Amino acid sequence: MTYMFSCGKGESGMSNVTRNHKDNVFCLLYREKKNLLSLYNAMNGTSYENEQELEVVTLEEAICMKMRNDAAFVIDSTLNLYEQQASVNPNMPLRDLYYVTEELKKIAPPGRLHWTTKVKIPAPHFVMFYNGAAKQPERMTYRLSELFFREEKEPGLELVVTAVNINPGCSQELLDKCESLRGYMAFVEKVRVKLAAEVKLEEAVRQSVNECISENILEDFFREHREEIVEMGIFEFDQELHDRVLREDGEAIGIEKGIEWASLVFHKVQDGETDNIIIAKSIGCAPGEVEKIRKQFRI
Repeated sequence: MTYMFSCGKGESGMSNVTRNHKDNVFCLLYREKKNLLSLYNAMNGTSYENEQELEVVTLEEAICMKMRNDAAFVIDSTLNLYEQQASVNPNMPLRDLYYVTEELKKIAPPGRLHWTTKVKIPAPHFVMFYNGAAKQPERMTYRLSELFFREEKEPGLELVVTAVNINPGCSQELLDKCESLRGYMAFVEKVRVKLAAEVKLEEAVRQSVNECISENILEDFFREHREEIVEMGIFEFDQELHDRVLREDGEAIGIEKGIEWASLVFHKVQDGETDNIIIAKSIGCAPGEVEKIRKQFRI
C-alpha cells in the first residue's frame, strides 16, 4: 500500500530536501534507504530486501513548520519513527506525539475525517536509540501517560516509545545484525576515546572518519560524506553545547519539581484539605509556593 507524502526522494533513495545545520551523522546515515531497511530488519527480525517497499517520510523543517525528526518511514502498513538521543529523555513520547500527528495529517488530510467509512492508517511504532554517557538499561519503555499530571488506570491516550541502548556492551545482538548501526557506534566511540585523550574536537572527528575509512567501517559512507560528517561531528560533540544542555536540564528539573508540587496540591485540595500551611508541610514546600500554585491553577 502506498501513502501520499510531500517529502520527495531522489534516485539515490535520499530526501531531496536541503539538509540543515541540525542534521547529525545518524540522520545522514539513515537517509539512505538501504541502511534504514537494514535497521528495520534488525529491529523486527524481518528480511526485506526491496528498498522500494520502504517509503521515507521524515519530517523536514523546510516544509513542516519547524518540526523535524531523525528518521520516519512506512513499510508493511506500519509507520516507524526512529530517533537517536545522546541524553536521557523521558519526554520522548510527547515529542513523538507531535511528530506522528504531523505524519498522520499527511496520510489522512482533515477533510477525510468526515467520511462515513473508516480512514485506515499505518500502525505507528516508536524507537529511540540511546548512546549517551549516563548508564541506562539495555531496553526500556517510555509512556506518554507517565507525563500526565495524575496517574490514569486506563489512559484515554497512550504512546509507547521503546528505548534501545546501543552503547558498548549493550544490544550486541542488534548491532551484530545491523552493519550500519555497528559502524555508526564504532565512529562515535572513536571520537569519544580521542576526546578523552584531550585531542582537539575537529581533529578527533577528522581522525575518526579517516580511521573508519582505512578500517573498512562504512567506508563508502565516510568517504562520500567526509567533510559533511566532520562538520556535523563538530556540532554533535561540541562540549559547549553539552554544557548548555546540562544547564537547561537543571532548569527543567526545577520546572519538573513545580509540576510535581502542583499535582500534590491538587490532590490535597480534592481530599478536602484547604489550609496552605498544612498542605505545604505535607508535600515539603513553602506555604507561599502552595498559595502561588492555587492562584495559578485556581485550585
